[in-house]
Amino acid sequence: MSPQRRGVCLVIAAPSGAGKSSVTAGLLALEPNLTRSVSVTTRLPRPGERDGHDYFFRTPAEFDALAQSGGLLEWATVFGRSYGTPRDPVETALAAGRDVAFDIDWQGHNNLRSALPRDVVSVFILPPSLHALESRLRARGSDSPAEIDRRMAAARAEITHWHEFDHVIVNTALDDAIISVRAVLQAARLATHRQTSLPGFVATLIA
Repeated sequence: MSPQRRGVCLVIAAPSGAGKSSVTAGLLALEPNLTRSVSVTTRLPRPGERDGHDYFFRTPAEFDALAQSGGLLEWATVFGRSYGTPRDPVETALAAGRDVAFDIDWQGHNNLRSALPRDVVSVFILPPSLHALESRLRARGSDSPAEIDRRMAAARAEITHWHEFDHVIVNTALDDAIISVRAVLQAARLATHRQTSLPGFVATLIA
């Protein structure tokens, strides 16, 4: 028999434009036991976004009440908007042996690790160059030059936190980056402390 295990909190962080969302989407398509954590936010929905699927959209007052009651594992304010991770869905998934992917920034990573220190495995994604990063942002066509400059400044600041993560991947080719992150996830699943039924299983082998 295969030992049962506790789920993994897989944090994937990156500066805007480095491919975090694409890597996460690619990994989710390959891993049926991996689900994406749905964050709570105070920002307004964008066209096509659905409450409870893309985000839980809440007013600032509702968000603050949730944070104060302990209903969030972590939260932070980014570009004037608040984002946080609901506690109950994550803890339920981990206890059931399901893995959860987090598309959050370095602040969220540090706060989540403080809340769940033995469950978090983190990956920071770097662009191959700042020029490539800026080109990706401009290719979106949705941001003004001033907004792109602001995001580039934020990216430089975020990159300085690379050393706080367990693993670092340079996203030169998307498929390769997805394969690398998947390898991190597979290794995390096999961590000794995460295989909760391992002591009993081993006992049957040596009895």
